[in-house]
Amino acid sequence: MASPKKIGTPWPEFNDGLFYHDVVRPSDTGLTLIEFYSNKYKSSAPLQGWLQRIKNDQITVDEGVVTDPNTLLRVGSKLVYHRLPWKEPDAPHTIEVLYEDDDIIALNKPSGLQVLPGGLFQQRTVLTQLQWETNNRSTSEVHQKPQPVPVHRLGRGTSGILLCAKTKLARANLASYFADGTSRLGEKSRDTNQELGKIAKIYRALVSGIIDNDTVTINQPIGIVKYPGVAKGLYVASQSGKPALSVVDILERNVKENSTLVQVKIQSGRPHQIRIHLSFIRHPLLGDPLYTVGGQPKCLDFDFVDESFAKDGGYPRPAKAVPGDCGYSLHAHKLFLSHPITNELIEINAPLPSILQTHEETKETRQLL
Repeated sequence: MASPKKIGTPWPEFNDGLFYHDVVRPSDTGLTLIEFYSNKYKSSAPLQGWLQRIKNDQITVDEGVVTDPNTLLRVGSKLVYHRLPWKEPDAPHTIEVLYEDDDIIALNKPSGLQVLPGGLFQQRTVLTQLQWETNNRSTSEVHQKPQPVPVHRLGRGTSGILLCAKTKLARANLASYFADGTSRLGEKSRDTNQELGKIAKIYRALVSGIIDNDTVTINQPIGIVKYPGVAKGLYVASQSGKPALSVVDILERNVKENSTLVQVKIQSGRPHQIRIHLSFIRHPLLGDPLYTVGGQPKCLDFDFVDESFAKDGGYPRPAKAVPGDCGYSLHAHKLFLSHPITNELIEINAPLPSILQTHEETKETRQLL
């Protein structure tokens, strides 16, 4: 049996840093350099952090370094902030290819690898590995085949199927699949046996406690609340949120370990939907550092403001858990898809981690070895 194709280049010790570009607008008239950055980018650094960055020659105005924080800005001036290179946290770099044709590619994302740049992970992402894989091909191939891009996200701690588009048309059609699946959740129909849309995802998860019912349907809406260390807010169970539907089937109950192995089917998915929904029904994922009973974070402190700053001037890593923290077992196991170009029905499977296998599946795996 042939070994599955894999992509992945080892990460360098430090990333390349980042350059953030701005243009002073008429609405910014009268602002000083420090006022501009400390007001516009409050989520990036506290006031003292931005002062440090200015003093550290990290900001230019019209291509000239400016170290006086009280410099008045002129309308039309071009500002550039250079975020210095840093050593990103450890992350896996090897990714298995599950399916590939001229239009799409499906990857088996390992737990611990972020999909898109954000926070401390600006280079160590799936997107970077896709870019590097494209650049490693011959020049002629690069012009013929655009760089694949992910069309949805998986949490950093979640493993399994990540679907990527290789053409603009495939990307647009796949985006419409996901949007259609989400919009249909607001319709009156709640028949969970009805196949809606052109895409469906099935996950495996290990949850705490024993779930009594063999099947559980969760319709809990998901919204956003303010949360320290998460600039755009944290997704939680909220009656004022957007519709979300998860269908949970019980695979095995482990009374001795007080855990339940489940399969979860979602049509498209809100961010962190499965983690939120299972915690909402009082069975959070085993080892989840963030969500607890009720679909809420373990700690909510709306008024907490941390004015300390890290070595680079930005906020220090939050003391409380954030969505990207790992520790739980959640795997995107199966994907059913109407091909975005040919409409052919495709089923993609990502091998299960041993911790998410049933006893019978574990026996079968051992027999194959």
